[in-house]
Amino acid sequence: MTEADSPERPLAGWPTGVVLPASHRWPVAVRAGAVVLRPLGKRDEAAWDQLRSSNYSWTHEWDATLPPDGTGHPLPYQAWLRKTNKQAKSGGMLPWALAIDRDWPSCPKRTEHTEVIGQVTVSNILTGSARSGVIGYWIDRGHAGQGLMPAAVALACDYCWQVMRLHRIEICIRPENAPSLRVAEKLGFRDEGMRPAYLHINGEWRDHRVFSLNRGEVPGGLLNRLLAKGEVPGLAS
Repeated sequence: MTEADSPERPLAGWPTGVVLPASHRWPVAVRAGAVVLRPLGKRDEAAWDQLRSSNYSWTHEWDATLPPDGTGHPLPYQAWLRKTNKQAKSGGMLPWALAIDRDWPSCPKRTEHTEVIGQVTVSNILTGSARSGVIGYWIDRGHAGQGLMPAAVALACDYCWQVMRLHRIEICIRPENAPSLRVAEKLGFRDEGMRPAYLHINGEWRDHRVFSLNRGEVPGGLLNRLLAKGEVPGLAS
């Protein structure tokens, strides 16, 4: 699906350049100016493999791994893409690539043509009485520290709250991961403490700090919070 294939609307009261759909259906792309969250496609394989390889020393310490008593092996790109898209279509996750539109705002690209520079994934999406999800993220080292990741995570949260009508968003971060901690803290996520040996990361069961926000705590949305501070690249409040 492309931008031309699905009706989209800017959220009321937000500036031109913030684009979200009226309702949820995967695949879906959203944007806040130059910051784009979009599905990966088959033709992204070479760029994705190069990005993962060039950022190995930057990200591998935080990468999820399979425990020794688990089953299965890491999937090649095409098989992984089919699996994540299947989970996304069933409503269990949002496996977005983080991309940047270098031609914004003079000549915006279609989202599928924007350059992939990282990943923002909403997983463990629950409906019913829970209505929650967990966000994970990473970005190319050369693009870190430019305000792109806080804007991308804010965009993902607002999609979950405003479009999917979720209630609670969690971010679980290893206590040693200072860059990821800065993103959660900058966005005002509440620190709920430590979960011992919570996830299998880089070959071991690792402790994680848990951060969360409920929809009612940010009635105007996280992007508007960043816009008020002038912290969304390429957009002004």
